[in-house]
Amino acid sequence: MVTAPSSKQTPLDLMDARRICIIKPSALGDVVQTLPLLPMLRERFPKAKISWVINSSFANLLEEHPALDEIIPFNRQGGWREWPPLIKQLRAGKFDLVLDLQGLLRTAVMTWSTRAPVRIGLQTAREMSHFACHQLIPDSDKQMPAYNRMWRVAEALGMGATPRETIITVSDSDRQIVEEKLAPISRPFVAIQPGAQWSTKRWPVEKFAEVAARAADTHDLAMVLIGSQGERLLAQQLQQEIQQRNPNAIVLDLAGETTLKQLSHLLERSTMLLTNDSGPMHLAAGLQVPLVGVFTSTSSVRSGPPPTSTTRLVTTTDACQACYKKICPRTGDLHLTCQKRLSTAPVLDAVNQLVTQLQARAA
Repeated sequence: MVTAPSSKQTPLDLMDARRICIIKPSALGDVVQTLPLLPMLRERFPKAKISWVINSSFANLLEEHPALDEIIPFNRQGGWREWPPLIKQLRAGKFDLVLDLQGLLRTAVMTWSTRAPVRIGLQTAREMSHFACHQLIPDSDKQMPAYNRMWRVAEALGMGATPRETIITVSDSDRQIVEEKLAPISRPFVAIQPGAQWSTKRWPVEKFAEVAARAADTHDLAMVLIGSQGERLLAQQLQQEIQQRNPNAIVLDLAGETTLKQLSHLLERSTMLLTNDSGPMHLAAGLQVPLVGVFTSTSSVRSGPPPTSTTRLVTTTDACQACYKKICPRTGDLHLTCQKRLSTAPVLDAVNQLVTQLQARAA
């Protein structure tokens, strides 16, 4: 059992807290998998003020969350000038419980700056960040699936039996914006996320195109392409590739055109999501949107979403699968073989099976 480092060593599952701070700035998928902790913390500490330190680019996702009292944005691109006001704000928060769920040097600085009497981290802590914590929650190492690793916090607080709930508050205006963007298509659609933060996680765009072109023809579905601003060129390439293979396919490119909350509504409107291991994949999983996920350099067990009846995860069979390298170290013919050896056949099969299942359920 994790214990609070007070003079009486009060067990964490018995402690009271009135000011709680979650330090989890990034990345999108990790933030989404941390969201179920908010309703749990609100139930466990109903009178507490709950704050969250998050990268400015993801803050939109947390706005108006019913269990969150304060968003503390952190602009990582702002350089060192961002740190003095952030440290001052963290110290002024007078937190009595801080959860460093990132476990990096920069979050260690944030955690230590709070001077909180109880500072808790995970066993995945790196860059000596564990020195800023009083305790690390056991059984939270990198071998544990990420969604369960985050939930170890709930278990340590005696709340492991609490239902996991991903809440994203989307305004009527955001919903209307999405509906207007989707107006050009009048049929059910598959959302496609062809990008990913690491190059080693990006299944080739021509393979996505082949699956999409054939699925559009088989199931009479439109395709809606999603992604960040930095993935717009990739989405444009995917649109061209799909329409070269299937000139009758309806393809709508919305990459870079939605906020995270608008993307949440778009995913809920979709029949399913076809995606790499990415933030939108975890967003869809949290919202219980059916999905097919493609895994190459990461493990579908360690990094994938929880298994459900409407989740299909397809993994490469290459020997270096799940190497967790951001850039492929191989050269020549062996470069990115984890992607090359994953053909379109198993991914298309997964899409066909899932769409057939969903259509049967709807009928």
